[in-house]
Amino acid sequence: MSWEHVIAWGIFLAIVLLLLAVDLFVLHRKPREIRLKEAFLGTLVPVIAATLFCGALWYAYNTHFLDLGVHAQHNLTPSRARLYPTDGNSAVILFATGYLVELSLSADNVFLFVILMSFFRVPRELQHRVLFWGVTGALVMRGIMILMGTALLTQFHWIVYIFGAFLIIAGFRMMFAKPKDPSDNLAVRIMRKTFPIKEGYEGKKFFTRVNGKRAATTLFLVLVCIEFTDLVFALDSIPAIFGITQDAYIVFTSNVFAILGLRSMYFLLAGVMDRFHLLKYGLALVLGFVGVKMLLPAAEALYSRMTGTPNTETWDVSPYISLAIVIGILAASIIASLLIPSKEHHDNPMGDSLPQPPHAGPRPSVPVRG
Repeated sequence: MSWEHVIAWGIFLAIVLLLLAVDLFVLHRKPREIRLKEAFLGTLVPVIAATLFCGALWYAYNTHFLDLGVHAQHNLTPSRARLYPTDGNSAVILFATGYLVELSLSADNVFLFVILMSFFRVPRELQHRVLFWGVTGALVMRGIMILMGTALLTQFHWIVYIFGAFLIIAGFRMMFAKPKDPSDNLAVRIMRKTFPIKEGYEGKKFFTRVNGKRAATTLFLVLVCIEFTDLVFALDSIPAIFGITQDAYIVFTSNVFAILGLRSMYFLLAGVMDRFHLLKYGLALVLGFVGVKMLLPAAEALYSRMTGTPNTETWDVSPYISLAIVIGILAASIIASLLIPSKEHHDNPMGDSLPQPPHAGPRPSVPVRG
């Protein structure tokens, strides 16, 4: 990574840290319930910011500002070069496709957040705090995973085929996943075995003292569950976006913009997630499509070897068609969800029907997908 790239990353990270600091220390310094209007604005702002960022990307990759896009101009095979933008138009298309995939997967993540908040009876005024630190941790984890994935793909390009096969399997698993109880969550079991847990909530505290000894509150247990949930989702979403582009800067920035709106998306969609019950099938198809797309070069190479014909490395789906397919699949699953009502119902952690005592422990039986 050149110094110009380091500066580009540094500028973006500084802006993100500033936004997070304003959110935590200015807008939400004191715990309070998030209203619908604020949730709508909080969801809309990252989308507008991502749209504006597309303009900045277009300029930067067109002019190769801070060396962005230069790496794709040499030492790459034709099939790999298509994953790296060299101009503004290709950069914007790849960013938009990656952002849309990550945003849709984040929406599915919201479903699990709803289940966790209901199961642990998290008070409404504390939900923003635990989601803020959960999202912050997710940004750090995904940044590390993206850098590691980029380094591996640079040295061992054949790993992309493992990612492709993994995504196809992940798509089938998502489509046919069976319900699980949150009490069986691996993170919950590990925490309860390795760290003292004081059931209930003590304001916004993640830790407290019991008989002079440090113990975690239920709020910290919820935070660990959220981090673990995002880690599991990242194992699908990170390989998926590498199937769209392998430009680390676009991979990371599209992830960040998708995750930044995750908290507000939760407060906006918590009460209506049941209406999007078919979204997981659309997401499963998107994962499968990206997985097949990643395997096409290997399939072409195998076909060329078996038939004795030249490998022209033309088996690929263009970025424009990829974007259209992703939009079409997601739109179809959302429309189908609205036309076909769900027979299942989950508690709404934002609704008045859910009791919110100051000290509440987990409820015993709310199903969650694994």
